[in-house]
Amino acid sequence: MLAPLIFDPQAAARDRILNTAQRLFYQQGIRATGIDKVIAEAGVTKVTFYRHFPAKNALILAFLQQRHQRWMAAFDAALAQQPAVVDALPDALLSWFNEADFRGCAFINSAAELGDSLPEANALILAHKRSMAAAIAQKLPAEQQDKIGQIVLLVDGAIVQVQLGEAVSDTIERVRAALVTLLQTGA
Repeated sequence: MLAPLIFDPQAAARDRILNTAQRLFYQQGIRATGIDKVIAEAGVTKVTFYRHFPAKNALILAFLQQRHQRWMAAFDAALAQQPAVVDALPDALLSWFNEADFRGCAFINSAAELGDSLPEANALILAHKRSMAAAIAQKLPAEQQDKIGQIVLLVDGAIVQVQLGEAVSDTIERVRAALVTLLQTGA
């Protein structure tokens, strides 16, 4: 679902820094990734890094903004592949869960890692989750819009289950069955 970022040594310094942070923050965690590692892997100097990102918090916010844009574009495209949400949503999740570098939701991970230490990040995380909910809601008929909160909880729970090692196929089947039950019975 999410196209991998390709490191281009000829790209602008800001892009190299941000793409490197995307990879490292997602795979290793925000707190575990030091600025010196980002600088070294991006192939920039400290002066160049701090010219673009005056502090690590600025890089964290840029990471979340870029991740949101990339993830939502891929999610919207994946949802568009099937007309009904009971097929589109599980298929979109399956595609993402099967990515070689899947490490859960960058936004759930960031919320857990940062807590309330960076309120601006929390605002971006909340906005991302609202955008995800809105994308799913577009697949629902008007009379089922009241189910969106339950569907979002189902999605976030599935993400965490797979991140914790639950079998992808089992999780997807439970998501599909729960969606069918929720949307057909009016539960």
